[in-house]
Amino acid sequence: MSDRPSNSPVRVGIIGCGLMGREVASVFGRWFALEGFPVRVELTAVCDLNPGLLNWFRQVTTVRHFFTDYRALLALPDVDVVYAAVPHHLHESIYLDVLRAGKDLLAEKPFGIDLAAARRVRDEGIKRQRFVRVSSEFPFLPGAQRALAVAKSGLLGRVLDVRCAFLHSSDLDPTKPINWKRQTKYCGEAGVMNDLGLHVAHIPLRLGWKPRSVFAELQKVYPERPDGKGGMASCDTWDNAKLHCTTEIEGSLSPLTLEMKRMAPSETNTWLIEVLGTERGVRYSTKEPKTLWQFRRDKEQWWEKTDLGFSTPFKTITGGIFEPGFPDILMQMWAAFIAERAGVLEGRFGCATPDEAVAHHELWTAALESHTAQRVIKL
Repeated sequence: MSDRPSNSPVRVGIIGCGLMGREVASVFGRWFALEGFPVRVELTAVCDLNPGLLNWFRQVTTVRHFFTDYRALLALPDVDVVYAAVPHHLHESIYLDVLRAGKDLLAEKPFGIDLAAARRVRDEGIKRQRFVRVSSEFPFLPGAQRALAVAKSGLLGRVLDVRCAFLHSSDLDPTKPINWKRQTKYCGEAGVMNDLGLHVAHIPLRLGWKPRSVFAELQKVYPERPDGKGGMASCDTWDNAKLHCTTEIEGSLSPLTLEMKRMAPSETNTWLIEVLGTERGVRYSTKEPKTLWQFRRDKEQWWEKTDLGFSTPFKTITGGIFEPGFPDILMQMWAAFIAERAGVLEGRFGCATPDEAVAHHELWTAALESHTAQRVIKL
């Protein structure tokens, strides 16, 4: 990557200083909580169009540069990696500029507003020989890691059903003012699939369970929302998506259901995976964050419950009896990114790749066609 000493920290710049920018900064602020991790990380530069958002970062002692123009951040020699958390319509232009500036990239989902944009960013990363990955935190939960291990174990028998979902209820209130995620020109035609989709597609794609066909059910619930200025604004993105897919697992075709919903009554922020086979099965949901359910069949059929503790891919100072939260899995994802970049991932689960991001855009493109035509689309 450079001629700097091997023990030098990886220097990170953040473009987009909103919620996720601050969360990532907090990860680096407690990087020492990782036990025996071989690479140090420092946040050195931040950028946002809103100067007011930069002020929060002035308490971070390693940050030396504050910008409102991201090109100035990219010109810095003391930035090795860029994390960009910006609206989807800005992904392509900013990500391409990051790569052309010779920086490595941890991109936010969906890695471009549409399939064509995702392909261009992926191809530019290959051309520039940059290390590029895409943000997806939930597979780093202990329950998700255990479910992944069961799915890979070869003990399931023939897989009969797979379901992955990410469910919100944040948009059930029709009086909630509109934001960019509710407008196609900013979020993309795929709507909720762009916004939440990589979270549900990451593990199936990593397991090689790429959909071969899809039938999509998409919903737009409220056609307009308050604009925050006393009027109403068009709300034209898809709110809910349920994709009925077929995939090949161990030589047999199996159903795979992917659900992404902003309007799921009773759900606040629920991520789940369920894989059922003829011999065994596994179920994990953040609705029961400490609980792993495993199915087995012998003379009778059993669901067995395991109470999970703090068992993460990268060890930390946290005791095993405690429960992980979002800041913890965000740190685990960043540890995976930094470790893989340094060549020390050592078989652990890694961040979503550009090819996986392109594959999930291929699926959303087919889903849009399926919904319009009301038929199954082959991929």
